[in-house]
Amino acid sequence: MRVPAKQFKDLIVWQKAHEFVLAVYRLTETFPPDERYGLTAQLRRAAVSIPANIAEGFKKSGRADKARFMNTSQGSVEECRYYLLLARDLGYARPTDLESVLEEVSKLLTSYRSAILKSRF
Repeated sequence: MRVPAKQFKDLIVWQKAHEFVLAVYRLTETFPPDERYGLTAQLRRAAVSIPANIAEGFKKSGRADKARFMNTSQGSVEECRYYLLLARDLGYARPTDLESVLEEVSKLLTSYRSAILKSRF
């Protein structure tokens, strides 16, 4: 039997999302300097939004409210998918590993949101 998470950092989905953010920061350090306020900032902001919304939703009291924050995180996942595609098409990076981590985060978010909606809390 799984022990319920006591804080957001205990959630595997948050841990994977945080790992993704750290990787995004490392990747974007290699982007051209003129992208500092463009793609670099946009990708970083969207990436940070994923674990931030998981953390914020963790302490919400209602199922619908918690699920809404997970849905917002999922929207940020899709935004990141596009930015990684754009970075590849512009020749800034080959983010294959990041895309794999992002896909895992997406699946975990879907499962976590589903579990929230099915729970009795």
